[in-house]
Amino acid sequence: MVQARRERYRAETREEAKRIALEQLAALGVEGVSVNAIAKRMGITGPALYRYFSSREELLTDLIRDAYADVAALADAAVAATAELGGAARFRHFAGELRKWALAQPHRYLLLYGTPVPGYRAPEDTVVTAHRAMSAFLLVFRQVHGERSVKNVGSATVDRVRADGVSGAGEAELDVQLASWVAARGGGEMPPSVPLTALRAWTRLHGVLSLEVSGQFGLMGFDPALLYGAEVESLVSGG
Repeated sequence: MVQARRERYRAETREEAKRIALEQLAALGVEGVSVNAIAKRMGITGPALYRYFSSREELLTDLIRDAYADVAALADAAVAATAELGGAARFRHFAGELRKWALAQPHRYLLLYGTPVPGYRAPEDTVVTAHRAMSAFLLVFRQVHGERSVKNVGSATVDRVRADGVSGAGEAELDVQLASWVAARGGGEMPPSVPLTALRAWTRLHGVLSLEVSGQFGLMGFDPALLYGAEVESLVSGG
């Protein structure tokens, strides 16, 4: 009974500290996350809080772990909710859910996809969780690619869409690396261009999102939702 009470108090203390850390993150960015300031808000000393988080890096890791878990859950839910739909509709839904999450909590989005924290190296378990979202995205994009390939039979090949500047040995090496990544996550065999075009789509969506979330479009006089939507449609059509 006493042990269970202690464990409950420890969990509650950690959650309170993380809640305050997220407030700091939203107000000041990652540089503003301070264990001592959190402890002061909680009415305890800095050294006392270090009994619950051994370092600032451990606290940041918990925030990163939670955020990646949310994105992975979002991705899994988007895939499940559109299981009966075609690839284009599934892709639009996935992209829309990703943008809604990013805009609802931009500080958490930028913690994952913004400027890396200097000197910080994420533990392996956070990397595994991050890959869950990409794996779900790959599942959807594989369907998009397949449907697009059928529509383009007899026209310019869709199966060898390559990144600019990647050719010859570099092209083959990239295929090997991406195929290894897919196989390690149970993605099965697929044409080499599928993981490459999926990765390019992922980076393009995050490129627009990162600029929007960080306020880079603020003075340009257009609706970022329209730009994001145009990028989604371009990716659906193979642009």
